[in-house]
Amino acid sequence: MKTHCVEPDRYHRQGFPEAVYGPGKTTGQIILIARELARGAGPVLVTRITEKIFKKIRTHFPGARFNKAAGLAVLKYNKALKPGGAGGSYVCVVTAGTTDVPVSEEAAVTAEALGNRVVRIYDVGVAGVHRLLNHGSELKGASCIIVCAGMEGALASVVGGLAGCPVIGVPTSVGYGVSFGGVSALLSMLNSCAANVCTVNIDDGFGAGVIASLINKGGR
Repeated sequence: MKTHCVEPDRYHRQGFPEAVYGPGKTTGQIILIARELARGAGPVLVTRITEKIFKKIRTHFPGARFNKAAGLAVLKYNKALKPGGAGGSYVCVVTAGTTDVPVSEEAAVTAEALGNRVVRIYDVGVAGVHRLLNHGSELKGASCIIVCAGMEGALASVVGGLAGCPVIGVPTSVGYGVSFGGVSALLSMLNSCAANVCTVNIDDGFGAGVIASLINKGGR
């Protein structure tokens, strides 16, 4: 019995594809869904899977690639999508600390799979804000910046105060007890006094990567 309904044409309609969310699905279900999505023009991405599952999936998708840090697999690439964007524009992905890397890599690989050039600036949290200031030229030149931060989530506001482009805050579920699994960072980013900061859900690297791609490409 068919228990899934997918949209292989979403890429044509919206400029980004439907992704396969791995948790809760069997390997067989992931393969069946991915095969249907592969009929469309866009890339095929599977999020939040283990390397063990990827190795089973890869036998059905030659050329598939896996980012271990993000747990994200790109099973099919669209060869027409060349990283760089119009005029050599790019997306910056910034993280506060090493523990934010899984979410930031999900965002970065998603944006790259959609044909964007990505500049990574990692481990520049507010506790060592001088490290961030060393990257002023990269921040200034970006068309969009993704900021992944847990704890108090202050980095998004700091970047927003330095950059002249949209900043997408991604609160991560990193921190001690009163961070409430990323809720503290989420509220901080939602309450940012930097007017160019918008916020996605906790740990939503994929969503941030899609939005950044749309911004970088002018909507498509």
